[in-house]
Amino acid sequence: MRAAIVVFPGINRERDMAIALTLATGHAPRMVWHKDTTLDGIDLVVLPGGFSHGDYLRCGAMAAQSPIMPAIRAHAARGGLVMGVCNGFQILTEAGMLPGALLRNSGLRFLSQDCHLRVENAATDFTRHYQKGQVIRAPMAHGDGNYFADDETLDRLEGEGLVAFRYATTSGEITQAANLNGSQRSIAGILSPNLRVLGLMPHPEDLVDTLMGGTDGLPLFQALAAA
Repeated sequence: MRAAIVVFPGINRERDMAIALTLATGHAPRMVWHKDTTLDGIDLVVLPGGFSHGDYLRCGAMAAQSPIMPAIRAHAARGGLVMGVCNGFQILTEAGMLPGALLRNSGLRFLSQDCHLRVENAATDFTRHYQKGQVIRAPMAHGDGNYFADDETLDRLEGEGLVAFRYATTSGEITQAANLNGSQRSIAGILSPNLRVLGLMPHPEDLVDTLMGGTDGLPLFQALAAA
């Protein structure tokens, strides 16, 4: 697995992501500056979390216009893997690579705490080391993580198995209390129709070692390495 992490001005989770990818694959990922225009020889492209361009205009809106984005679109179109986490998810929606938008959290406050996710689709190159219905823990750190889409889009995501993760209780129940940012249908992560692009708000890269407090996120990166 040859991975690249795209670095935008204001991104601050690229090193966390590099640790997770190196641990799972045995190889350090390539750091790619957002003004680069090629991704030759890359299997997986990761858009990490942070505050690209200071979150001006809308979170991810400026990064979505970066010179690297056409190469990322082409990579995904030819079957390459793309993962966007937190700000990376926002960038993917702003770029039109995933549907919907990430709005302000329903409580209008930045959330920095653990949450629990229920695995909704375990048959992808991102999730196959989990079990469908399994509950995992992941840290969240965002002010604009409230997933929104129109009903037609939400129904399509549901019907085509494109919801990857939902906010849930520790026992796997989908409740309003567990949906900390107010996302529609408790959606925490979604997939593209070809299952090659994943966007999710919480940070699995921050739970890949016991020294971090847990390893719930490690199977995601191990699945990518196996892919």
